[in-house]
Amino acid sequence: MSHQRPLGPIVFHRSGPMSCPYLEGLVEQQLFMELGGPNAQETFEHLSLYGFRRSHHIVYRPTCNACQSCIPVRIRVADFQNKRRYRKIRNRNADLTREDVGQRATEEQYRLFSRYVKSRHGDGDMASMSIRDYSNLVVASPVDTGLLEWRTPSGYLMATCITDRLGDGYSAVYSFFDPSEDRRSLGVFMILSLIDLAIEAGKPFVYLGFWVPGSPKMDYKASFEPIEGFYRGVWTEIRDKDSWGPVTTSPCGKTL
Repeated sequence: MSHQRPLGPIVFHRSGPMSCPYLEGLVEQQLFMELGGPNAQETFEHLSLYGFRRSHHIVYRPTCNACQSCIPVRIRVADFQNKRRYRKIRNRNADLTREDVGQRATEEQYRLFSRYVKSRHGDGDMASMSIRDYSNLVVASPVDTGLLEWRTPSGYLMATCITDRLGDGYSAVYSFFDPSEDRRSLGVFMILSLIDLAIEAGKPFVYLGFWVPGSPKMDYKASFEPIEGFYRGVWTEIRDKDSWGPVTTSPCGKTL
């Protein structure tokens, strides 16, 4: 699959130091650029090949001076190992029906989003988002973004995934679900569904954002095999996960 280089120069900025959201007590900095204009999709697809992630109209990647623990990762779907654990998760959610609803952000989704965020990330910025803020996650996206919904036979909205569509796969932007349904492992189930979609569409990858060795809330990403990490300029299959970090030195270990 070929990828054309985006037209025109790409102007990057570097953020100031911020509290690291993944490793307690550390600080982070980001390399970022603003997406917009007729070449936004092409630019985003090009940068995704170099480990960049999208949030709203910003494409970013951590660029910490003394820490390299944030590893962009993607699942190579053609060789995906459908382990017994994953088959059990699929079976537990066999009653759910998936629907691609395009960019239709709804109040029902927002209520589920609010419940999830307040339950799992109540101290974060997203906990105070309004319905307009939520809607803008999708409708204000400068690239090809859509929503996937999973419902029970009675029509109850169980889970939603905001997804970017790329030429070489799907990128899971943000997923949320009923926080009272832990037994279903809905976060993992949605990734399994994206793998299915990629295989059906003949696309080779599902992008999961950043895996951070040493961060418990990110451990699940490394359980999918085979998974590739973007490190030192190339995508490399992650085989020995323990050898990948966290990679920090003392300057990054200072709090703000």
